[in-house]
Amino acid sequence: MADHKFAYDLTLDEARRRSAVVAALGDDWDPVAVLAEEELAYDMLYSNLDDEQQRIYDELVQAGILPDRAPREIAD
Repeated sequence: MADHKFAYDLTLDEARRRSAVVAALGDDWDPVAVLAEEELAYDMLYSNLDDEQQRIYDELVQAGILPDRAPREIAD
């Protein structure tokens, strides 16, 4: 029995999938606004922590489990 080798290029299928995702998002989707709203949600989630909650949060950040949400300076 002969070995049959074949290759299938998924490039066209991937392009089709990506265009379907973008079409499903619609014309009014604003990725910058979505990211800003996500940041606001995280700010609200991690605000007003009591001392014990803050200690646990700080430990999780130091362990690398949660991202450091400290303000960062962005280069111009």
